[in-house]
Amino acid sequence: MAGFAGYVAGWTVLQRRIGRPRPASPGPWELSLIATATFRASRLITKGTVTRPVRAPFTHVDGAGGPAELNETPREEVGRRTIGELISCPFCLSVWVVATFIGARAIWPEGTRMVTAALTALTLSDALQWGHSALAAHADH
Repeated sequence: MAGFAGYVAGWTVLQRRIGRPRPASPGPWELSLIATATFRASRLITKGTVTRPVRAPFTHVDGAGGPAELNETPREEVGRRTIGELISCPFCLSVWVVATFIGARAIWPEGTRMVTAALTALTLSDALQWGHSALAAHADH
């Protein structure tokens, strides 16, 4: 918890040091982008096969998860377990990801909006891929 508090405080200090004014609260559309982007980024980091090399020092693969996803458990070695817990759990990591998006929004609003929009588009694309696969499987029966 102290690490997270320090992380959030760091964003605040950075914002003040560069002299950016405090941003207005995000509206419903921007909150939707941030929420969807947080979901996608958290799953990509914690479950994606493509991000497995980042998790490898901290987790063991238990087996396949969803499409292009892996289920993993943290390694038991001291110092690796805590990081393994964080980077193999999308719910745990999402708190850090959303703090990153909110902090980045205060400093780089346009860039952050582009990233959250891109991750939201990726999430919608994934949903369309799932829908297409389901329809194709249904048509084959």
